[in-house]
Amino acid sequence: MSDLPAFESLLRASNVRLPSAWQAAWAEAEDIMRIEYPHGYDVLDVGRLAFESLHDDLKAEALDALIYGWWETEQDRRSRAARFEELGGAL
Repeated sequence: MSDLPAFESLLRASNVRLPSAWQAAWAEAEDIMRIEYPHGYDVLDVGRLAFESLHDDLKAEALDALIYGWWETEQDRRSRAARFEELGGAL
């Protein structure tokens, strides 16, 4: 027997994942920016607004996620650049 409430058991059985606090803050910040700046905005402004809206105890985890996300992307970019050079700079 599970100690989870019925709703959480249903979510888990249905393989539904709830957004993290960071994902929810990002979505809300993006909505705010879209309304306040309908002609465009910078993704960095969304990130800053989202980060600042988090409760202090969530900021360290969010910062870790940001850094990890950047690092993974940077490693992928470097790997693709190296492969491009191995092929003589041709696609």
